[in-house]
Amino acid sequence: MAVFRYLETGENPAVFNMGLDEAILESVASGAEPPTLRLYAWRPRAVSIGYFQGLREEVDLDRCAELGVDVVRRLTGGGAVFHAAELTYSVVVPETHPLVSGDILHSYRALGAGVVAGLSELGIASEFSGLNDVASGGKKLSGNAQTRRRGCVLQHGTVLLGVDPEAMFSVLLVPDEKLKGKLISDVRARVSSVSDALGREVGYAEAVAAFERGFASALGGLEERSEPSGAELERARALASERFSSEAWTARR
Repeated sequence: MAVFRYLETGENPAVFNMGLDEAILESVASGAEPPTLRLYAWRPRAVSIGYFQGLREEVDLDRCAELGVDVVRRLTGGGAVFHAAELTYSVVVPETHPLVSGDILHSYRALGAGVVAGLSELGIASEFSGLNDVASGGKKLSGNAQTRRRGCVLQHGTVLLGVDPEAMFSVLLVPDEKLKGKLISDVRARVSSVSDALGREVGYAEAVAAFERGFASALGGLEERSEPSGAELERARALASERFSSEAWTARR
C-alpha cells in the first residue's frame, strides 16, 4: 500500500482551509499527488456548516460578526461545527484505495483509525461510536464527515482539544432560547475533550506530534512532512476567494 503524503499547514482562516481541502482533492484525483493526510487548525474561530444545511437556520450571523467568528459551508455533509480549540485532519484517497474499498462504515473507520491511534498516543483509550464519531468513556471527542467526488474520498474531522459549550451556543442557533441551558448541559454530559480527559491542557503542537504517529500507524506510513504544492496553494486561494467566501455559496440553502 502506497505511503501517504503528509502535510501540516497550521492555523488558517476557514475559507482557506476548505479551499485547500478541495485543492488537494483535485490534485489527488488528477494523479498529480498521492493519497494525502493534512493536519491543521482554524484562526480565527469558525463555524462550518454541512453541505446540505440552511445557513440562517443554523448560525447567528450577527453574533459571529460581532465576535469575529468565520462562517463557511463545507463540501461534506453533517451538522454545524464550532471550530475553536481543536486539531483537524483531512484524508484524501482514490475510491480504488484498499482503505476505502468497503462500505461507508468501513471507510469511515479505516480513515478515522488514525484518530483512535492518535488518542492512544496521548494515553486516551477510545472507540468508534455510531457512524462517524470517536468517543472515550462514553463522551464524544471527535466528529468526522466525508464526501466522494472526482473518484476520490475526502474525509475530514475534528479532535477536540478543549470544549466550550457556552461559546458554541453563542453562535449556533437553537430552536428555543429557553432550551439553551439544557442544551449546554447536554453537551457537557455527552462531549469531552483531550484536555479534560487527561486533566491538563493539551495544545495544538503536542496534538500534531501524537496524531502524526497515530495516522502513520493507521494509514500504513507517512512521507516526511512537506508543504502543499504551489499549484495547490494557488488553487486553494482561488477557491477561498471565488467560492468559499461567496455569499451565494455560503447561503445557498
